[in-house]
Amino acid sequence: MTYKNQFKHLLIPIIFTHLLDASAFAQNTPDKTQPNIVLLFVDDWGWADVGYRNDRFETPHINRLKRDGMEFTRAYVPTPTCSPSRASLLTGKEAIRLEMPRHIEHKNKDGSNDDKYNYWKNDPAQMPSINWLPLEEETYAEVLKEQGYYNMFIGKWHLGHEPYYPIYQGFDEMFGTGNWGHPKSYYPEFFKDDLLAEYEEDYLTDILTNKAVDFLNNYKQENPFMLTFWYYNVHSPFVGRKDLVDHFLAKGYESKEATYAAMVASVDESVGRIREALALNGLDENTVILLISDQGGFYSNAPLSGAKTGGNTLGEGGARVPFYVYYPGLTTPDSTIDTPIQTIDVFPTLVEIASLKPYSSDKIQGVSFMPALKEEPLDTRDLFFYRSYEDQYAAIISGDWKLIKYRSGKFELFNVVQDISEQQNRVGEGLAIEVALKNKLEKWESEAVPTY
Repeated sequence: MTYKNQFKHLLIPIIFTHLLDASAFAQNTPDKTQPNIVLLFVDDWGWADVGYRNDRFETPHINRLKRDGMEFTRAYVPTPTCSPSRASLLTGKEAIRLEMPRHIEHKNKDGSNDDKYNYWKNDPAQMPSINWLPLEEETYAEVLKEQGYYNMFIGKWHLGHEPYYPIYQGFDEMFGTGNWGHPKSYYPEFFKDDLLAEYEEDYLTDILTNKAVDFLNNYKQENPFMLTFWYYNVHSPFVGRKDLVDHFLAKGYESKEATYAAMVASVDESVGRIREALALNGLDENTVILLISDQGGFYSNAPLSGAKTGGNTLGEGGARVPFYVYYPGLTTPDSTIDTPIQTIDVFPTLVEIASLKPYSSDKIQGVSFMPALKEEPLDTRDLFFYRSYEDQYAAIISGDWKLIKYRSGKFELFNVVQDISEQQNRVGEGLAIEVALKNKLEKWESEAVPTY
């Protein structure tokens, strides 16, 4: 089925609005049964690329999810780039500790890479980066399976070829998953191999969403499920669904802007369709939804500085991401948390949701944010960042402050609460926080960064 009418799925009928909002009457008291879980992970979706922050985007369903649930306004990715962000999400570990400071490269014609490590020609350190997620690493899917969950995976993997696919890492099924980190096009032929070749006309995001909806419509097992949906959108190539591109062109957008707005709108529509399917199947009141991005956007992330590329990916525009959680009966509608967290915190939180009891482990760096969902205090801790592509390579966030480190010896220091755009570098002003953060970052590097 092809979804051509941009208005057909931009609004959920009023009856589903009532169903989706019903949980607002019973907050902060989770049911003592295991909830289903839906994790939606968008590729390269910027923190500002949402309608309630920027009216150039139309995201009614994401706006609704924010109103229904909780937004973490200072959520970060430890290594903001494709593969490492996924590895951290799955394992609760900082990607550098997994030997993955960069994305997995495609060496062979099928997108695989039999070399254990890759190197980046512009990386001053020439640091090796592993080309797959080792099977011995424990994923949230494996832990949830032990808790009785059925795990469905849809979409982009980018954590290795056969035999490192999702079905070998705790997932029971996978769909739309191959070796590639991005499609050749969002219309057929989608990839450089025959992945999804049987679909001759649909838009890629619609095909994947159709599968997610079919899964929800047909799931009849008694045990709970976790649906993990990792979008290829809004990663390049920049190809929007044609009807949505036309919609934005008719509003006077330039071609590039119309295409990108259409790609974001297709993700928003997907979010709406998934929530509609949950409601239709009576699953909405016992399903936790998480919506997150893997890193900052490719284009302008104003008011944040930095982006996916350009040498400042550890700036707020590259490392800070959209992050929403809707837990029926628990999260307070339209609530926000400004305590800094990282995507490594998803793993322990999912384990707590599934096991219905507190969880912590000294084997991971992630810390559960379940207290925040219950409107209990969330401890502030230091957050660390590392990637190895260019001069800028490491950072630490401690409370309001961020220190960024360069291999050339340069440092930058920002109060990202007072100076969200990171325009006032405070290095050299004699601040005690500068010395403290430099020492903390140096100590962390000595513990976390592998030596070869």
